[in-house]
Amino acid sequence: MTSRSRGRRLAAVSAGLVLAATLAPSPGTAHEARSASAGQDSAARGVSSGQVLAISLDGFNPNLVTRLGRKGAPNLTRLFRNGASTKNARAQIELTVTLPNHTSQLTGRRIDASEGGHGVTWNDDKPSRPDTIQDAAGEDVASIFTQVHDAGLSTALFATESKFTLFKASWPDAIDRSTVKDNKDLAITRAVRRDLVQNNRAFTFLHLGQLDNTGHDHGWFSPKYLRAGRRIDELLGQILTTIRNNDSLDDLTIVLTADHGGKPGEKGHAAASVLENYRVPFVIWGAGVDKGDLYDMNPTYADPGTSRPLFDADPQPIRNGDLANVCAKLLGLQAVPGSLWGTDQTLTWHD
Repeated sequence: MTSRSRGRRLAAVSAGLVLAATLAPSPGTAHEARSASAGQDSAARGVSSGQVLAISLDGFNPNLVTRLGRKGAPNLTRLFRNGASTKNARAQIELTVTLPNHTSQLTGRRIDASEGGHGVTWNDDKPSRPDTIQDAAGEDVASIFTQVHDAGLSTALFATESKFTLFKASWPDAIDRSTVKDNKDLAITRAVRRDLVQNNRAFTFLHLGQLDNTGHDHGWFSPKYLRAGRRIDELLGQILTTIRNNDSLDDLTIVLTADHGGKPGEKGHAAASVLENYRVPFVIWGAGVDKGDLYDMNPTYADPGTSRPLFDADPQPIRNGDLANVCAKLLGLQAVPGSLWGTDQTLTWHD
């Protein structure tokens, strides 16, 4: 067994819908009722009946939900309260920056290529960077996109930073639609809403960057960051209303997380040992999902409190890198080849 394989195995083992005042109260109720019926049989198997929307809120410190409250963030509040959720998941150990963490979300891998990671250590799209994730890793790298594509199903990527074009370049055949618009959260939200209705895709990935941009410009939890949080909540409300109003989306499950957080008053998040940077949310909401605390549902995972567990910790906390294999499990697919986080697919969303 190679040192890379030993490293993988060691780590693996230790491993509202209120949109506006014009909408009726509790606008998610009808969808949730239909979802319970549509997903009843599949829920017994621990899988969804058909569609997954993965959402990453760039720079989302989960304390934002508490700070804004139900009035300021009704849709985020509903997702956390009515889904299987935690506000105490973890970002990647090596780096708490955007592109490496999103690559881990999609591949289920750690970052360090010498230890079987994906090798994406940069956070921009300069011409000097590797053209693909495969180039960075020095080997073939699978993802949730390739896993879904290999099952004969459709995928899409929507993002608000140009560096996310790396994913289409890395998996050109596996991403059926890639729409990237720099700093255009509203336009991307409109695009994903249309695509959800018009196309029966098994897996859709959505990145929204307004919180991160505002944090860098004005500081995390500044008045403008809080305002951006309210706006992000409104955009999520638009998506949830689209789900509620279309029967074709009854079988859709949302998996929501973040790449990193940010410390109040700071304008950066690169210090990987700072709690506010490495603490992220993880939410599963939709058809057949029980509501409750994800750590209570998953005793083989450990709530880390304020600590930053490393690769040899046993048990591990829930991490944003669990996203790929949670989505695969929801779709009834096997774990992403080469993945580390959640590769045993034991993480559940049921009491």
